[in-house]
Amino acid sequence: MEYKEFHGHVFYRRINHARPMLSHGEGIYLIDTAGKRYIDASGGPVLINIGYGVAEVIQAMTDQAAAAAYLHATMFTTQALEEYSAALAEVTPLENPRFFYLGSGSEAVETALKFARQVQVDRGETQRYLVISRWHSYHGTTLGALAVSGRPGLRQLYQPMLAQTPHIEPPYCYRCPFNLTYPTCGLRCAHALEDAIKLNGQETISAFIAEPISGASLAAAVPPPDYWPLIRQICDHYGLLLIADEVMTGFGRAGYWFAVQAWGIEPDIITMAKGAGGGYFPLSITAVKTEDVKTIRAGHGDFAHGGTFSHHPVGMAAGLAVLRYIQAHNLVEASRKQGEKLGQKLRAALGDHPHVGDIRGQGLMWGLEFVADQASKAPFPAKQGISKKIGDAAFERGLIVYPSSGNADGINGDQVMIAPPFIVTDEQLDEIVGLLGEAIKAVI
Repeated sequence: MEYKEFHGHVFYRRINHARPMLSHGEGIYLIDTAGKRYIDASGGPVLINIGYGVAEVIQAMTDQAAAAAYLHATMFTTQALEEYSAALAEVTPLENPRFFYLGSGSEAVETALKFARQVQVDRGETQRYLVISRWHSYHGTTLGALAVSGRPGLRQLYQPMLAQTPHIEPPYCYRCPFNLTYPTCGLRCAHALEDAIKLNGQETISAFIAEPISGASLAAAVPPPDYWPLIRQICDHYGLLLIADEVMTGFGRAGYWFAVQAWGIEPDIITMAKGAGGGYFPLSITAVKTEDVKTIRAGHGDFAHGGTFSHHPVGMAAGLAVLRYIQAHNLVEASRKQGEKLGQKLRAALGDHPHVGDIRGQGLMWGLEFVADQASKAPFPAKQGISKKIGDAAFERGLIVYPSSGNADGINGDQVMIAPPFIVTDEQLDEIVGLLGEAIKAVI
């Protein structure tokens, strides 16, 4: 599709991109006003989990908007808010959880960072303020969330504005930053957390934040099975709160309600968004333990945080309807089963491609990493823009994927993510893999 100079008054996110006019969505498809159908094989930016046009969610939002479209969360509660919180508590892997609601993953992360700091202060640990995170991570676009993010390309322009936070290397076995091999590596990447705690001073660290499975920065890189249990042990030993950023992986995307359940660990805080509203409403959630809320109540009295659109009643109605739809249609199990099939189909079709270095993922969250040379794992030069070109070639063929770059060294490296809605059929999986193969062939 040829790019044409934009007109009108919209400040588009991707300026130099020809964008068709969207008409509507059906199931896993988006249809433009010219009648062309696109398979949304990335679920938007990995959030469309139940598909487009679900009548139950639309009706729930309509009913709530008619009853009361807004509340000031310091003054009122609603039945939707109470019911959604009770239902969410049943599937959230925290003991006796409580939920703080806002509108984006970035806000959920900001909430988690501030909550961790206040809990430590109200415990009497007043010097604890630093949050350790990982390189090749993404936690949000606001300055606090960006400070703990680890994508150099997104940080560079705003570096002078960012708080200085410690970062450690991620569990990225395909390109181990320590040039080791699992399992003889001894989980050097997990022990890096302990090193950072000692280097910065245990008394200054409030929390550690990380994605259970890497998102777009490393295209669904899954850590070794004993990585997260060891991280939990280290946090407990040094008194850190463990923040699991499940903005992308939550609500069934990784084949579990929440990805941390794959390793049987319980974080202290879980951030959620994306699949919570399924694309029907901008909804984010920070889940915390009641015991920590009691600590704050006994200290400052209230959480020093808020938001105009927090605990939004229409968002609560949407979230509850999405959750009930996932349960009624067994979509977490579908994500796990269809995800296994997707992985098998990707490996069968593209595993021997000379420029596909790695195929990885879990649930309906898969990534392909492209290399100039398989043996050396040498990436394509960034100036070639391979992942962007593959994404554009797929789009022209009616397939939407999620390209990203910089995974090899912060500048070079190309990858795409495949993350369709959980309702995807076997035939649609075949079509996704076939069209992706065509796009790769057209570019490389």
